[in-house]
Amino acid sequence: MAVSSGTVVALVGGESPELIAELGALRNVDAFTVADGDEDAASLRINHSQASYIVSDADPLAHVAAAWVEFFDDRVTLETLEFEAQAAVDALRAGRAQLPDYYLVLDPESVEGTWRHWWFGALSRKAPTRVLPVASSSWEVRRQLRRLPTGRPWPGEYAEWLGRLQFEVPDRLVG
Repeated sequence: MAVSSGTVVALVGGESPELIAELGALRNVDAFTVADGDEDAASLRINHSQASYIVSDADPLAHVAAAWVEFFDDRVTLETLEFEAQAAVDALRAGRAQLPDYYLVLDPESVEGTWRHWWFGALSRKAPTRVLPVASSSWEVRRQLRRLPTGRPWPGEYAEWLGRLQFEVPDRLVG
């Protein structure tokens, strides 16, 4: 499967659908929201886009994130977290999904509890400049797109770091 040559950005948190619709009006930005359960169509669109920036709410780790949060909030078992992590690894390795180049976390001050530890701890520890806080406004997101930092890429061996998420204890990750 072809991989996009543009910069892939996942907008997460906040009111992303409205913001994504605004960004879609910009030149050289392919912006779209993912319909429930239509991750395959999102992956195809990302991989075939010719835009400089591909902005969406597509997150190949969404189920892993939810399982991680619920695991540490004592709502699911370790087996659920392991299952979701393995499903993500399989999709990433098979090319059915790809990690975005950047996660822009909208309205970071409103992210509470274990979710805050996911975005700014467990996930950002793997590639610190790839998970960025940003205010939930079209102007702020456009500004951030123009100033995306470079840094180390996501670890290539997904199974290793996703398979060890149960050891990424929230209280030890972020203040």
